[in-house]
Amino acid sequence: MPGSGTPDDPWELTTPAGGASFQIWHDPDKDVLHCQVGATWLHYQPSALDDVLTMLREHGDWMELGNKDEKQPTKEGTVEHWARSDDNPVGGWYGLRRGYRGRFANYVMPILREQGKVEFEKKGRSWWVRALPE
Repeated sequence: MPGSGTPDDPWELTTPAGGASFQIWHDPDKDVLHCQVGATWLHYQPSALDDVLTMLREHGDWMELGNKDEKQPTKEGTVEHWARSDDNPVGGWYGLRRGYRGRFANYVMPILREQGKVEFEKKGRSWWVRALPE
């Protein structure tokens, strides 16, 4: 994976559709994933990586990503819906910056793809994800 995921050497990734590139890294001092998309900053809880992978493995099949901004409603049964649901391990949003807590599926999931833990597939107009075997 390009970069080591540190502030001095961020991961250089693309969105699932490949239409935009961004940088993301783990800041251990603040225990946060910092994501920079152009001039925009988003922040996510690092536990999201293990939590969403566990959820996908338990799900056992393809799941729609369902990427949405914070203020847009999400479709039940999507990764994006799970990432803000009261039923996930943190009991709500994995996004930390109010107004920019959405887009989890777009910016967190590519880390797992680059680590070889999930794969993406375009089905119709939507992007889907599934966990790869351990």
